[in-house]
Amino acid sequence: FNSLNHDMTLPEFKFIWYMEYSHRMWGRAVGLAYILPAAYFWRRGWLSRPLKGCVLALCGLVCFQGLLGWYMVKSGLEEKPDSYDIPRVSQYRLAAHLGSALVLYSASLWTGLSLLLPQHKLPETKQLLRLRQYAHGTTALIFLTALSGAFVAGLDAGLVYNSFPKMGERWIPDDLLAFSPVLRNIFENPTTVQFDHRILGIASVTAVTALYLFSRKIPLPRRTRMAVTSLLAVACVQ
Repeated sequence: FNSLNHDMTLPEFKFIWYMEYSHRMWGRAVGLAYILPAAYFWRRGWLSRPLKGCVLALCGLVCFQGLLGWYMVKSGLEEKPDSYDIPRVSQYRLAAHLGSALVLYSASLWTGLSLLLPQHKLPETKQLLRLRQYAHGTTALIFLTALSGAFVAGLDAGLVYNSFPKMGERWIPDDLLAFSPVLRNIFENPTTVQFDHRILGIASVTAVTALYLFSRKIPLPRRTRMAVTSLLAVACVQ
């Protein structure tokens, strides 16, 4: 309000306030929904020693995620006397907040599925080993793509170009490397950030498709085949 939106009405402010408040309350509810049952199971002796380590690590991630959220929001409230741009949080902190949320979600899901579903005992063939390596590589690529999306959001980079597959009239825009030093462009130039996100998104879909096609050549359990097919479907929808 002080730096840009002088004409904001009270109802408009309340909308933003309640969005943030609801997000905080939801995050705290998630923390309680995890920590309270975990403490109960621990006290009743229902957790094995390895599982206790997982529970403590996930509990630490839950707390760390909340701390990162506070640290991210704080960057959007800092006074910047030399800037007349739209107030926004740091894209670096936003990416860290999203990245830790993805790690927390994935670790929770992996732990839960490991307890619910028995592990398949498959012969360690060369093809299966390659499939596992491809799956791990695809996971890393998808994670990187999601993080690049946080930089797009943090810089409002989606507003720079809204045509696809070209960016405006060009395949490679003129201002792709406008910042100096060059490395700054990857994290702070809205054009470069959007360009990278497009490339990573296309690469992710390609990698998922290749993983699916490769998996069709290997005899796999029904559950594994369903997982790979679901991954392809979600990638296409995304």
